[in-house]
Amino acid sequence: MKIAVLAGGLSPERTVSLSSGTLACNTFVQAGHQAILLDLFFGMPELPGSVEELYTRAHVLPAPTIGEKEPDLAAIAASRKAGYTDRIGLNVLEICREADIVYMALHGADGENGSIQAVFDKEGIRYTGSGPEGCRLAMEKNLSKALFDEASVLSPGWKLLRKGERCSLEDLPLPAVAKPNSGGSSIGISIAHTRQELQQAIDLAFAQEDCILIEEYIQGLELSCGVLDGKALPVIEIIPKEGFYDYKNKYQPGATTEITPAPISPRDTLAVQQAAEKVFRLLKLQVYGRIDFLLTEDGRPYCLEANTLPGMTPTSLLPQEAVAAGMDYLTLCEKVISLSLEKYQ
Repeated sequence: MKIAVLAGGLSPERTVSLSSGTLACNTFVQAGHQAILLDLFFGMPELPGSVEELYTRAHVLPAPTIGEKEPDLAAIAASRKAGYTDRIGLNVLEICREADIVYMALHGADGENGSIQAVFDKEGIRYTGSGPEGCRLAMEKNLSKALFDEASVLSPGWKLLRKGERCSLEDLPLPAVAKPNSGGSSIGISIAHTRQELQQAIDLAFAQEDCILIEEYIQGLELSCGVLDGKALPVIEIIPKEGFYDYKNKYQPGATTEITPAPISPRDTLAVQQAAEKVFRLLKLQVYGRIDFLLTEDGRPYCLEANTLPGMTPTSLLPQEAVAAGMDYLTLCEKVISLSLEKYQ
């Protein structure tokens, strides 16, 4: 099968995406597929022969290293060919049209807000995962939260703030969590216990986006539950060795302990899995996703967010959950492809 693994792009999660994409691409190549890794932002300005020939040159790639901090996007943008301003790199669409399917390994706005999916739908390009509507509903947290409220899905209380809006800190409860409205990988997220910390947290979130959320702080176990083909996978517990599950703790080996299946009661496990499946349906997700929760001491699962393109790096949660369900990495990736192809039948 000819597979274009689409990764990179110009989002703060670029390096995470390239790590996910490289691992998936190498796994496909080693399994005998004609798979190539394609950077959404840089594309391939010079093709080595025809596009069809490109797929015959598939080879294993060195794995990138994910740093403790997000990449310098201004420097990355400046390094691309002068005069080209499109967020979709040169020859990306041509290469993707030639593929049997595009395996979406993008993370962040470039791949999870639905814009690339909408372009692919228009171009008749087949791709893995959710469509534009589900991506947008999951990516924009204020839309997700509004749907959670309407459907009685437990979720922390919230308030939307836009840059330039007047808002008194005294009106916001403490402790609180400040986060970008549509970011991922915990970039720009802070927990505040004082008014001073809250102002700093708001400033940090606004440095990422012009629209942010202030959420009620919920004390509980950090859990995540993957959903594949509408059915919940085993629940995983996340225990950072320091602080909370931020960018550094997510991607630095050894920074976090993950336990699958999570050591919680069968009743709590079922509650989390049922909530994950409900959120998956509510946000109109397709094929697969990952839903994040906080489980309180009295057994209430609070949904934090849904991820339409969950990380597939060597330290990512979804592959660990799949292993607990009896699926190795290749089986998981090929299952995502087979389920995605069913969308086009």
